[in-house]
Amino acid sequence: MSPTGTGPTLLLAPRINETGLQLRTAAGRRGLRACTAASWRAPRELAGARVHLYGGPLFADAVGRELGVAPLDPAEGWLAALPRELTRRRVELTTLAEARGRSGPAFVKAPADKHFTARVYRDGRGLPGPELLDGGTPVLVSEVLRFEAEFRLFVLDGAVRAASRYALGGELSIAATGSDAPELSAFASDVLAAATGSAALPSAVVVDLGRTERGWAVVEANAAWASGGYACDPDAVLDVVLRAAGPLTELSPADRPFLRPLPEVVG
Repeated sequence: MSPTGTGPTLLLAPRINETGLQLRTAAGRRGLRACTAASWRAPRELAGARVHLYGGPLFADAVGRELGVAPLDPAEGWLAALPRELTRRRVELTTLAEARGRSGPAFVKAPADKHFTARVYRDGRGLPGPELLDGGTPVLVSEVLRFEAEFRLFVLDGAVRAASRYALGGELSIAATGSDAPELSAFASDVLAAATGSAALPSAVVVDLGRTERGWAVVEANAAWASGGYACDPDAVLDVVLRAAGPLTELSPADRPFLRPLPEVVG
């Protein structure tokens, strides 16, 4: 394909998933060019084009800088910065080295990239050792909380554009929001209203919320350009993805603090 003209192009990672296929179809319906990368290198024919990206962190890191893409990540400490009435549990942003020394069970995850499996660890001894991962790696350590149902929300400019259930009792269960929709919508409004200051979010982002025995709670926030759409409307997901990883030249000042630092790719 040729990058002639000024129209944008949606570039999908080589290992395209179901959401990627849906986004490619949605892009085609609105006359937007879309292509799947043949490898983990930036396609030469897209040099100088207005590129938007959908794929995982490894793909963004491999091609983003060369193609002038600006992927937006929520702040690493976003969940920890929220008030307790929204998280329903203690959440702390710390380092892997500090978490290794903790006793007792906790849910531990890397806030952005999947450096290790996010799950409940009996204690810090089960976390990756220094021979596998640097102790300075940021991690979120959370009090264990059981989510009865979990929902994915694609958010653009502080408004929910699409929502889907993705889990029941910790197991994958994809469906529409159903009877949970009114309470989910009300809680989402509270969460997004609290997204200011240290708890601010990028203009395009995914927020996961869940229902627990303690009430509704925030699960986490994720990069929209690397998140599955589940049963969300693909056209609405596409709107969010296009903003979440678009041309650096079109990045707004408000979103600049959320710009993912992309490495130089040599060779």
